[in-house]
Amino acid sequence: MIEVKIDSIRVSLMSQHRVVVLKETDSDRYLPIWIGPFEADAITLQLQGVQVARPLTHDLLKSVIDQMGAKISHVIVTELKNETFYANIVMDINGKSVEIDARPSDAIALAVRVNAPLFVAEPVMAEASIVPETGLDELESDDSGPISAEEEQQLSAFRDFINELDIDDLGKN
Repeated sequence: MIEVKIDSIRVSLMSQHRVVVLKETDSDRYLPIWIGPFEADAITLQLQGVQVARPLTHDLLKSVIDQMGAKISHVIVTELKNETFYANIVMDINGKSVEIDARPSDAIALAVRVNAPLFVAEPVMAEASIVPETGLDELESDDSGPISAEEEQQLSAFRDFINELDIDDLGKN
């Protein structure tokens, strides 16, 4: 398991979709995960310390977990299948560790409410993370000529991700 922190939540200028960007704590690997607008707002409001008049869904779930005597230990993004991320909320219930399947966005929204650590499974980071400097160094030092159609296809997801970022939002948390 690799510990990560929330680097930022970004909005695509073209589609208005949200992405939560997780950053590995001990390196410059980033994991972008597309999330819904409500989950993005729930995470952002909590990170910014905004108090809402009535509890949001994730606040309600936190209250239920608290009232049942359980504690959220940590959250882990466990796998990436068919371009969909999966996560588990790991809870301690009466001394027993219980893992609950969840969307990463919901798991993260709960984790920020209880200051629980976030983790990503190594195979997920290996497959889906981005290391900005590595890409630039490879482009500058690669004299092998044009890239193949297969390499072009592999890079298309990153190109789409980068092209949809809100440049004015860079560096903001």
